[in-house]
Amino acid sequence: MANQVEPSLIPALFEELQSERFVTLATVDHETNGPSVSAISWILAKDEHTLLFAVDQRSRIVKNIKGNPLVVVSLIANESTYSIGGKASVSQEKLTGVPLKLTLVQLVINEVRDVMFYGSKISTEPAYEKTYDKTAADRLDHQVIEAMKKA
Repeated sequence: MANQVEPSLIPALFEELQSERFVTLATVDHETNGPSVSAISWILAKDEHTLLFAVDQRSRIVKNIKGNPLVVVSLIANESTYSIGGKASVSQEKLTGVPLKLTLVQLVINEVRDVMFYGSKISTEPAYEKTYDKTAADRLDHQVIEAMKKA
């Protein structure tokens, strides 16, 4: 049985991507041309066809996207696992309104696949916690997400 493929985010996924959350990002490594996977949390659905995410300006992710724009975001939500593929590009070299040197990346979605293996569902979604000053982390997360919403 083939998994369902959509051209854009379904409403449940759009809602899940309205605040910071854990996802993985697969890019093509700019040196080896092999796969490269990173975990990120500053991600936001701008609309059903566009994701925005922020990463450190020095991140290998930025170099990889400049070398090859094809990326996949893996999202665990809605009792399943989704592969969100498309073309990414740097939207802002330095995201304005935040104290860190972050790059804003825009991903134009070309497909959303439910890639959960047959006959199963996610019963517990991944959880994480910040290991540095909670107050500072919350303030920074709020600043980054708000700057992304304004972009």
